[in-house]
Amino acid sequence: MASILDGKAISAKVRAEVQARAAAFTSAHGRPPALHVVLVGDDPASKVYVASKEKAAAKAGIAGKVHRLPAETTQDTLEALVGELNADPSIDGILVQLPLPKHLDAQAVLDRVDPSKDVDGLTPMSAGLLLDGRPGLRPCTPSGCMRLLLEAGLDDLSGKHALVIGRSLLVGKSIAVMLLAKNATVTIAHSRTADLAAECARADVVVAAVGRPELVKGSWLKEGAIVLDVGINRRDDGTLVGDVDFEGASARASWITPVPGGVGPMTIALLLENTVIAAERREG
Repeated sequence: MASILDGKAISAKVRAEVQARAAAFTSAHGRPPALHVVLVGDDPASKVYVASKEKAAAKAGIAGKVHRLPAETTQDTLEALVGELNADPSIDGILVQLPLPKHLDAQAVLDRVDPSKDVDGLTPMSAGLLLDGRPGLRPCTPSGCMRLLLEAGLDDLSGKHALVIGRSLLVGKSIAVMLLAKNATVTIAHSRTADLAAECARADVVVAAVGRPELVKGSWLKEGAIVLDVGINRRDDGTLVGDVDFEGASARASWITPVPGGVGPMTIALLLENTVIAAERREG
């Protein structure tokens, strides 16, 4: 039976560290680190996520504001707001909550974010620094995955084969680079991968991030594999499941993240950590 990578417990540790660093920053600079979030429209899930981030930031001693804009906000108005946040020296982190309404060009908006304030790690500059192995702000979800491995003593990946299912910048591509930096041999699978089951069967580490409920079957996994399930999917009955068949995978894996309570809590914890890192770097 697999051991659980407990995101709730580890995220609590990260948040405590962030709170201490935020307090030290406030004492040294006469102001707390500040995170501003931009929320456009009325997407229910986005509203819940933003409320969670707002509450977590306040508890960690991070100041800030949520800019709530109507769904009909124009591209020019949204980009102008990002420009104002960039120019405000009291703001350390900027997060544009995704997805945006369909009439808006999300990439153009993200491109406007000052890389030094890019706490989501999604600007081209942040992506380039990650790819080059240089210091920078990293995407929160893959960073949370790597922290889970670190805390469990599983981050020595030399000679290991890692399979990343999903190729988004937000998770798939970014964590592939992070796994490479830990000396894993990395394969990225996606919707056009010919035989996903065969790829899973040879992987020592499986990261599932495709948003398809229970796509990865337990029978596909190599005995003793480490499974990081990034997916959060809601069934018709309201229950949450990941991209991995948890029950089946638990019988074969050595370690696994639950859904909920695995990667999800780590994402917000790493967002808070990124905000404090950004504040510290901006103040030199």
